[in-house]
Amino acid sequence: MSRFNLIDEKWIPVRFPDGTRDELGIRDTLLRSKDIAAIEDSSPLVVAALHRFLLAVLYRALEGPTDIDQAKALFKEGFPSEKITAYLEKWRDRFWLFDEKYPFGQIPTFEPNTWRAWTALAAEHNADNAKVLFDHVDVEAPGTITEAAAARWILATQTFSVSCGKSELSHTGTAPSATAAMALPLGSDFQDTLLFSLVPQNREVIAADLPLWERHPESVANLKTGFERAASGLADRYTWRVRSVRLEENSSGRIGKLAFASGVGNTSTEQSDPMLSYRIDDTRGKLPIQFRDRGLWRDFDSLLPDESHLAPQVIEHATVLTRMNRGRFPRSVMVLGQANNKAKIEYWRMERFALPDALTGDRFIRAEIRQLLKDSEDAQKSLWSACSSFARDLLSRGDRKPDGKDIKKFVTQMSANAWYWSTLETRFHEILHEYTLERDSEDIRCLWLNSVQGTLGAAWAQHSASVSTGDAWAIRALVKAEGPVRRKLNELKEEIFKLEPQQEDA
Repeated sequence: MSRFNLIDEKWIPVRFPDGTRDELGIRDTLLRSKDIAAIEDSSPLVVAALHRFLLAVLYRALEGPTDIDQAKALFKEGFPSEKITAYLEKWRDRFWLFDEKYPFGQIPTFEPNTWRAWTALAAEHNADNAKVLFDHVDVEAPGTITEAAAARWILATQTFSVSCGKSELSHTGTAPSATAAMALPLGSDFQDTLLFSLVPQNREVIAADLPLWERHPESVANLKTGFERAASGLADRYTWRVRSVRLEENSSGRIGKLAFASGVGNTSTEQSDPMLSYRIDDTRGKLPIQFRDRGLWRDFDSLLPDESHLAPQVIEHATVLTRMNRGRFPRSVMVLGQANNKAKIEYWRMERFALPDALTGDRFIRAEIRQLLKDSEDAQKSLWSACSSFARDLLSRGDRKPDGKDIKKFVTQMSANAWYWSTLETRFHEILHEYTLERDSEDIRCLWLNSVQGTLGAAWAQHSASVSTGDAWAIRALVKAEGPVRRKLNELKEEIFKLEPQQEDA
């Protein structure tokens, strides 16, 4: 018996402009998108996956956009409700979460050797591949979840599953963009947010671009052979079946167990994802930007368009759409994703940054932002050098020659470097608002260098104050170590003087 149709049932968590929250089906989420502020969920992975899923629905329902003119027309007129409604009715039978022939996102014929706990779907609850910082559930007694939660996590696991190297079906690896930082420019309403990311595709590509629900589920026999193929387009990529799933419904209609194994391999290694920013590696070529422990703000320039076209296409598209309507320019960008160590999930993140107004103009500011980040990196090197000198001399007490690893561990546990970066991160978010069309880039850099100079000096002063005045050895190490910081402070002072407007003599 077919049950829980995703078109009508409440399962997509949304927030409205007045702050109230609800869950909606696919139809209401899309048709009421101008009245919705955002999709919100406690999991960044669910948030990203839901955006990608809804974009896939739109690509198919709208049969476009196939070029920038069509994209601009959609931006001006909004979503055509009749097309969306007609498409969803045409494919209604493919959106049942429980169905004998086409259960959404599942393999109906998959009878696993072992039924697993529902926690296999959700990174935050899966004790198999996540650190203890997540909310682990006892897999021996996990309880059950609702249909709505299961639907959300099916999408998230297909978008973000990482390779574990084992499966009762043939191993097919990691989802295409599972470990990359995904960017979503945010509009003043949810419709604009979707339109910013609805990047045009070639007409022939869109015609053949079949998402998960328009395809027949793969057979278990085929999946056992290590079935793989190339992605046909963005709707296909955004709904890729990287895992074979089948939910087991209990007598109360909730989900406690499921079948879970590898899915379809993806051979489209060269295909770009519009939500990702990229860098060029000398040996491995074009690689997506990933979250690192140091924070994405230190790679913020990678999100900004320039002639290299390595920034997320969704941000480039948003700037083009709003060039003649600056009032709808996305004021911020949300970046979501996870970091992994092989099959182990280390952490996930959801970060939000202001998008500089200057992007609506003709000049590229990526190089200017990169210079600011380089200024902060160069200054921090002097702080690290000073801390290393202090650690080396302190650890060498008694003529001991300290090991380099011991010095690095000592410096890492010192608060100076962490305080430096956390303080500058706050200032960086503020400096992004300075990038207006009218503001001079040298004035902004002068402001930034003042912040770097003040933060560097304060970080070293805090460390100096922490050194015991009764420890002569530590005092000598401190005095000897401060040279790199003093030199860098003088360099910054000179650079600031060059950038500051000079008053003419009367």
